[in-house]
Amino acid sequence: MKSLWAAFGLAAALWPFAGQSVPLCEDITYQDSPYTICTVDLNTDALTLFLQREDGRVFGHFSLIDDALADDGKRLSFGMNAGMYHSDRAPVGLYIEDGTQVQRLITSAGPGNFGLLPNGVLCLGDGRADVFETLSFEAQGPDCRSATQSGPMLVIDGALHPRFLVDSTSRFVRNGVGTHADGKTAVFAISNSPVTFHQFGSLFRDLLQTPNALYFDGNISRLHAPQLGRSDIGFAMGPIIGTISTSQ
Repeated sequence: MKSLWAAFGLAAALWPFAGQSVPLCEDITYQDSPYTICTVDLNTDALTLFLQREDGRVFGHFSLIDDALADDGKRLSFGMNAGMYHSDRAPVGLYIEDGTQVQRLITSAGPGNFGLLPNGVLCLGDGRADVFETLSFEAQGPDCRSATQSGPMLVIDGALHPRFLVDSTSRFVRNGVGTHADGKTAVFAISNSPVTFHQFGSLFRDLLQTPNALYFDGNISRLHAPQLGRSDIGFAMGPIIGTISTSQ
């Protein structure tokens, strides 16, 4: 990834932080569209999924996760909405948090972006993160400490989703995640202006060079990146993914 950021003329001074407990987040422009990219090194960082508080109420907001972590002297150092959800904020597809399965895997086609097959699963294992196409996930049965299903896939084994159109007129603010083949790097992206699926998928395939990437959502996409002075607000979200660090 270092050569990627250097290609965009980013300050080399930022690089010492990439391997520490705070993911590197940076604003970039790609093909005339602005994005924020956050890179998580699984050699040094751990990704965590958040849905409900201890009393069963949905977190829904980055600030409420921060409040809960503050009791232990910690903070949310990066966060992003992490999959589609029903009106009660329950996950639409597979959701596993710290070994507890909340929702089952959905393999059938359906309405909306989630059902635009192939969709996929982000699997968080022991020191790694991997995006799988759903049927491949079902066949392989990887050991996931936590997992969230969403859709559609953006990139599948290096190829864009077959339904993405270069000349599409459907544009939204979008967010998603891609993983490297070794499972040691997860790259999260959110567009800062409306883009098409083809544009967003191309970002992961051609620039971020992640062989598999998964769409999280559109229009309601949110990012928590304190190092950029950013923490998006709005109505309550469902699943949220993030990293935790010691409060400073």
